[in-house]
Amino acid sequence: MSMTRSRPHGFTLFEMIVFIVIVSSALAGVLSVMNTVVKSSADPITRKQAIALADSILEEILQKSYCGPTVETTRDTMDDVMDFNGKGNALFSVGTYPVPASLLAKYTIAITVASDATTLGTAPNIPAKKVTVSVAGLGESISMMGYRTRYGDDLACAP
Repeated sequence: MSMTRSRPHGFTLFEMIVFIVIVSSALAGVLSVMNTVVKSSADPITRKQAIALADSILEEILQKSYCGPTVETTRDTMDDVMDFNGKGNALFSVGTYPVPASLLAKYTIAITVASDATTLGTAPNIPAKKVTVSVAGLGESISMMGYRTRYGDDLACAP
């Protein structure tokens, strides 16, 4: 008869400790990456909010006339692009289509309108006003520009 030694089945204490250390390190790495992803997952939302706010304000301004007879101070009566020069948050908290106060409080709005000597298109030189809307807040800063030119019934007013 031959005697065979049977090998013990299972893991030694040392093997179990090595296994626990390796799995713990891997788990800590995965959780660290997930923590970073979760923290920055809202960033695109705040950027999109800032872009949407700047875009809607710029569009509203560019739909106004090139020039007007007087300088108006309320959003409902503003009839030309220069009326918006230097305006900001206070202008957009009142009016026909108010921006919700909770959204507006997160951002700072600045509007500048300037005459620009840029030739738009080919001859003749078409006068234009450059409108810049800047929205900053929640770690985002967006600036959008557009040009309002003289055309149609605006041709009679002074540049």
